[in-house]
Amino acid sequence: MNTRDREIFANLAIFPPIFVRLDGRAFHRLTRALDLKKPFDPAFHASMRAVSRYLIEGSGFSPAFAYTFSDEISLYFRTLPFSGRVEKIDSVTASLAASKLTIELGCREPLAFDARIIPAAGDFAVEYLISRQNEAWRNHINAYCQSALIEEGMTSREAAAALRGMQADAMHNMMFERGVNLAATPAWQKRGTLIYREEYIREGYNPITGETVQATRTCTRELAETPLFSTDEGAALIRSLTGP
Repeated sequence: MNTRDREIFANLAIFPPIFVRLDGRAFHRLTRALDLKKPFDPAFHASMRAVSRYLIEGSGFSPAFAYTFSDEISLYFRTLPFSGRVEKIDSVTASLAASKLTIELGCREPLAFDARIIPAAGDFAVEYLISRQNEAWRNHINAYCQSALIEEGMTSREAAAALRGMQADAMHNMMFERGVNLAATPAWQKRGTLIYREEYIREGYNPITGETVQATRTCTRELAETPLFSTDEGAALIRSLTGP
């Protein structure tokens, strides 16, 4: 008997375009083990950006762009590796991300990401990224508020209970009373970071013909401040990256 015939979902495939969303598993333990700064650690975010760039440039998969915040990365694919096989795409992207982050952080303990695939036909890419950026904003508010309450003597569980059900405006005011204007915090904390491949034309010289020639090259760009995807500017950027 061919044991491959018993592999569940081995032949399940998807068509592009898609997002692959990677989420860190139990990263609260990582935060304690590495003594990461709260509410946000710039070095950790730099490592997540490095993982995103590696997945774009060095993984062999060539996603068009990545969007990352906290311990999450969303990759957008116009073409798919492994003939679109869901199990392979999920397992390999998650393992590559975990391996690269382990190297970036110099961890001695294993790290893990889970992965899921989200079909992204039509204009759904914009809708999806708006929803993830909204989650980044909620995560940003909650992280500041929870960190403030813990600094004032609450346990993590007590802080979470105190914030449960609190509206965003109330949380914003809570931090403002403590001298923190959440609207003025760094853009990467509240909006996440977009990293994408961009084609450009480079002039060169052909020594055989003596002619100036043009060649298309690809570079990876990272915006200093990712725009709000819910604005015309942000939506237009995403549509330019997802292509026709």
